[in-house]
Amino acid sequence: MKKHIVVLPGDGIGTEVSEAAKKVLEAAAEEFDHTFTFEEQAIGGTAIDRYGSPLPDETVAACKNADAVLLGAVGGPKWDQNPSHLRPEKGLLGIRKELNLFANLRPVQGFSNLLHASPLKREVVENSDLLIVRELTGGLYFGTPSERRDGGNSVVDTLAYSRHEIERIVKRAFEAASVRRKHVTSVDKANVLESSKLWREIVEEVSKDYPEVTVEHMLVDAAAMKLITSPSQFDVIVTENMFGDILSDEASVLTGSLGMLPSASLNDSGFGLYEPVHGSAPDIAGEGKANPLAAILSAAMMLKHSFGMNEEAQRIESAVSEALEQGYHTADLDLPGGQQVNTERMTETVIDLLKANTTTSSIMSCYI
Repeated sequence: MKKHIVVLPGDGIGTEVSEAAKKVLEAAAEEFDHTFTFEEQAIGGTAIDRYGSPLPDETVAACKNADAVLLGAVGGPKWDQNPSHLRPEKGLLGIRKELNLFANLRPVQGFSNLLHASPLKREVVENSDLLIVRELTGGLYFGTPSERRDGGNSVVDTLAYSRHEIERIVKRAFEAASVRRKHVTSVDKANVLESSKLWREIVEEVSKDYPEVTVEHMLVDAAAMKLITSPSQFDVIVTENMFGDILSDEASVLTGSLGMLPSASLNDSGFGLYEPVHGSAPDIAGEGKANPLAAILSAAMMLKHSFGMNEEAQRIESAVSEALEQGYHTADLDLPGGQQVNTERMTETVIDLLKANTTTSSIMSCYI
């Protein structure tokens, strides 16, 4: 199978981790007889410096002609004083809108030998395996432009959703739950917000098409509390943009390492942009200290969700897990008795294990 991937390295360590993910994808393509071509484009602060825009037209055009997009990271203090339209984050918001990436999927699953680093007790976070499905292109972040009134002493932000926008994200959550543990928690603020009341109504309507999936409604404040006290109770959480932004960041620290978490942003066709959850970490950029595993796991999500390459994705995930089990880790991870390595060595270890697992699988298939 042949696929064309646009790589958006972005800022800080984005260059290093996206290059690591690219190398793993190339190894997977070689092992499974695929052809992946890559095209690099600019986004974020780097694009501002080069082209005077956080999202150049050339980048948008290239992404629209690709089969998937792999992004590193955007942002950094260098651009903090820029006017709002010249902030790196505008590039990320812009590409999501341009590609109609309405569904953000963020899995949160702990690796056993990293749970000691969780801020929660091991017995609380152990066995946590949840997926947050966040609506990404509506709500407060994309409503009518904010307005300052009364000489700047009052302000209005607009939260707007259409039925179509809610239905499509809710369906995505039910589809995900159907192949997981068949439980959806819909998070809203229906005791206060009219938008949440509509949200809850639509969840009930959509649920009728998925009778095998159990539905639970939960107010966002209760959900925030239960993510800390009982995260293992969740399977799939679906919610609107701002609530999802906050809850997914809260959930990202449960397992002890932000550097291990991938994400996917998808549109109606399955086209997606894949990126690690962590930031650009400009303080360690270029030093070989960046953890590439979240970017590599994001690449695995690309294979699974956009290309339908489930076995290939599973092999990458297994290689990452095995590398950690063998004690290999970058400086951000605390693995007692393990071997600390740099970004390049960590990537090479994953590739070596990917190839070894593929060879083992091929040998075993001869006996089946």
